[in-house]
Amino acid sequence: MTYKSTTIKSKWTKTKWLMKDKQIRNYVPQTLLFNRQNLSSMLSQYSTVFFKPTGGTGGFNIIRITKQENGYQTQLNTSKTHYTSIDHLYDGLKQRAKGNSYLLQKGIKLARTNGNPFDIRVMVQKSDNGTWRSTAIFTKIGKPGKVATNYHQGGSLGFFHRTLSGAGFNPSAIERKEKELKKLGLSVGRLFDRHSKGFRELGLDVALDGSGDAWILEVNTRPQFYPLKKMTNKQMYNRIISYAKQYGRKK
Repeated sequence: MTYKSTTIKSKWTKTKWLMKDKQIRNYVPQTLLFNRQNLSSMLSQYSTVFFKPTGGTGGFNIIRITKQENGYQTQLNTSKTHYTSIDHLYDGLKQRAKGNSYLLQKGIKLARTNGNPFDIRVMVQKSDNGTWRSTAIFTKIGKPGKVATNYHQGGSLGFFHRTLSGAGFNPSAIERKEKELKKLGLSVGRLFDRHSKGFRELGLDVALDGSGDAWILEVNTRPQFYPLKKMTNKQMYNRIISYAKQYGRKK
């Protein structure tokens, strides 16, 4: 059986869909297409801005831009560069983009678990009768010093309850947050269905800020979940696979 689920590569297209929904847009950090004017506008409002390829995956080529007293600092993986002016910064980013489309996104300072930054993956999949279900929720814990939390960037996977407990959330707050995020996943699934046909799986990358508020960083239309196979408890992986097989996905 061949893989049957619509995929959308453009982060910008997906962000525009999210922004059209009254409730969901409250979960979306300000995101604009990269150009000189938008770069200046974003950095006048926020101390940290992320520079992301519109079609990128796996956390590759994401640059964190930080405002400093004497200019701006960019960080790609663990490599840092300093720019004295916004014009020099723009020129450097434009050179990095090499003519490809990039986004600028308000930086969310990630909550930390036992000292390490993390974000959350909310996995939603369709059952055979076409109903969206939240099939898994787990965390991606970043490697110290890295920009992205992705597994490909040296991050590790964690269990939701354990990670949030390590971030100082009490059991009832963890239950509420889990319920909120699973509901959000279903809402995003139904929203995507209104814009295109054929979606069977989505993976929401969600950040929690210092106040515990949730922010959708990205929606993946072909989310990776094979690293879950390496976790001690394979219950989540087995549940995802049982749904995935229905639309021709094996890992």
